[in-house]
Parts: sequence; C-alpha cells; structure tokens
Amino acid sequence: MKFLNDFRIIILLCLTLGLAPFFPEPHIWGKLKWIAGGGNKMQLKDWLDVLLHGFPWILLIRLIIVKSVLNKK
Repeated sequence: MKFLNDFRIIILLCLTLGLAPFFPEPHIWGKLKWIAGGGNKMQLKDWLDVLLHGFPWILLIRLIIVKSVLNKK
C-alpha cells in the first residue's frame, strides 16, 4: 500500500487514467460537465466511468491533505 502515498505514482495515474482519452477533451472533464448540467440520462455505466476516471484525482486530493496535516504537526 506504499504506492498510495507516492506522489509520483499518483500524479502518473492522474495524467494517464484520470485524463484519458485526451481528445477532444479529457474524459473526466466531459463527465463532470455532464453532471454539472444535471446529469440527465446518465446511466450506471456513466457513473462508474466517473468513479474510474475520478479515483486518481481523489487519491491525489487525499495525499495532499494527509501530507499537509503531517507537515503541520
């Protein structure tokens, strides 16, 4: 589980899985815009897709919070 606390691996995951496919826009960005627009007609596979592409970003946010709390102590 050491890789969950490694910035290099988490950033690599964000830049690959978190943003793939890259064209015409990052996939997670399109899904977030869809959700912000009300998420009309989103199916279960769309929500799972958001979870899959968003998980590296959640890990990055978690790691930033953990590191900042540990540095304050």
